[in-house]
Amino acid sequence: MSIKHRVLFILGASGHGMVVAEAAISSGWDDVVFYDDAWPTISCIGPWQVIGNSQSIIEKYPISHSMIVAIGNNHTRLQKIKYFENKGFTFPVITHPSCIISRSARIGKGTVIIAGSIINALSDIGTGCIINTGATIDHHCILKDGVHVSPGAHLAGGVQIGEECWIGMGSCIKQGIIIGDRSIIGMGSVVIQDINSDVTVAGVPAKELTYESI
Repeated sequence: MSIKHRVLFILGASGHGMVVAEAAISSGWDDVVFYDDAWPTISCIGPWQVIGNSQSIIEKYPISHSMIVAIGNNHTRLQKIKYFENKGFTFPVITHPSCIISRSARIGKGTVIIAGSIINALSDIGTGCIINTGATIDHHCILKDGVHVSPGAHLAGGVQIGEECWIGMGSCIKQGIIIGDRSIIGMGSVVIQDINSDVTVAGVPAKELTYESI
């Protein structure tokens, strides 16, 4: 009986794409194939060749394949996932084997969980999220689609993060906090009160940035 050779398409030839590729190989994928919309200007990433762009994927592979969109921009990443999902592509969860993930947590399609991260009991992670190196998500957290939790960021229990938010590196969020859609939490911030949608906050404690404060 033949064993299927598992190949993962990665759209986005960047440093993040390399991290995703290494997590995929470490977790049992046999090979990765890179695409990038800057191809052919970008022709390789580390040891891997970049062999086409979004359009060439559709032209060459009209049937379903497994894909991860490794694009840092949260909105663009979700739009690409929706586009290729409508074309029949599937989006696995990629989890580095060093991560600790509760069996009661739910992880959405196309999410990547990078080395050393922890996701605790009954947390719910949406579609196309990035849980980056060494980040921790404690119990009962809810992350909507397209959230990026940067390296070393920590969410206490019951935190709710809206769609397409960016949680900056090394930031900490107090238990029970609610953060609205598309907001940005600056690097090293400490969030101790709810945050509205479409704002940027930073500092200890985190405060909304205005033109006057920049």
